[in-house]
Amino acid sequence: MTNQKVSQPIVLHEPPDGQGETAEQQNIEAKERVTALPVQPEQKRKSLLRRHPLGSLVAAVLVAAALGAGYYTWKIYFYPYESTDDAFVDARSFAVAAQVQGYVSDVPVTDNQHVNTGDTILQIDPRDFQIALDQANGQIASAKAAINTADAQIAVATAAVDEARAQQNSASAALDFAQQQSTREDELVRSGAGSQQAQQQAASALKQDQAALTQAQASVVSALKSEAAAVAQKESATASLTQAQAAAEEAAQNLKYTKIVAEQPGRVVQLTGSKGQFLDAGQAIAMFVPDDIWVTANFKETQLDDMRPGQPVTLTIDAYPDHVLHGHVASVQPGSGTAFSLLPAQNATGNYVKVTQRVPVKILVHDWPKDVSIGPGMSVDPTVTVRPVD
Repeated sequence: MTNQKVSQPIVLHEPPDGQGETAEQQNIEAKERVTALPVQPEQKRKSLLRRHPLGSLVAAVLVAAALGAGYYTWKIYFYPYESTDDAFVDARSFAVAAQVQGYVSDVPVTDNQHVNTGDTILQIDPRDFQIALDQANGQIASAKAAINTADAQIAVATAAVDEARAQQNSASAALDFAQQQSTREDELVRSGAGSQQAQQQAASALKQDQAALTQAQASVVSALKSEAAAVAQKESATASLTQAQAAAEEAAQNLKYTKIVAEQPGRVVQLTGSKGQFLDAGQAIAMFVPDDIWVTANFKETQLDDMRPGQPVTLTIDAYPDHVLHGHVASVQPGSGTAFSLLPAQNATGNYVKVTQRVPVKILVHDWPKDVSIGPGMSVDPTVTVRPVD
């Protein structure tokens, strides 16, 4: 039986007239009786753990299991990875432009068509350029003929020089003999053994031989000048040949430029060239997207602590969520994206607010899907394994 606290009511009697002291004494006695009664202690309430021990144990186990499951989930599915939704397919796209002017004669491709290396994208009418090439080839032939003529003239001039030098040698020998003959005749005349007529004939022969030698020397000089002129003519013809060959090479290159071909595999997009259209040199006719594409992921700078080239990456494309791709980190740009923008941010101000920067990370995909169209600008969700998975 449980002890209960018994409370006795205190009854105070209102004294009637004439009996005040007796009533007051009765009230005091009543209070003393109540005070003299034993006071039963109040029973304490048991704790929830003691009242429900099994339930408390189950709750503790569930809480511990939830904490363990949460830690396991974080350790396995969150801690080893870094991901971002600020990622896009990237490529070195460029404009395809005409290098010569002319009318378009053929456009064998259409928008978004895939082409291989060497495939024709657009053809410009080549007739004018073929004519220019033929003219240049004709100038080459003319220059070669001029060189041959100059060679022949050089040969003739060389022979004339040799002939003039031979005549000069002959005249020189004849002059020596005439001088000796004139000297002998002079001595004979002085000794009285010779005739004056013979002396005069010897003097006349000496003068003739001197004149002949002078003429021979002049012939040698003339022949040498003719030879030099022939050599100069050959040099001029050679220069003309070089010029003609350069013109022919330029004409052949321009003729080649009339056919715009793909220099690498890729897709032709935004095609604007049309048959019959006149194109100026440098005018763009399409955009070209190479097959060599990758993913540029802009991670927060706080996510790069453990990110290194070569780490595996799992990717999904927003346009094709059922295609799970695999790749690896190729490189991390040494600087934030804003550092290489046209107008880099200037933080040397008094109102600076720190903002977490984004750093581009290049990701190479191992095998792009062949059954879908993928191009620059498409959104990608990459997940990089930056820490070992236990």
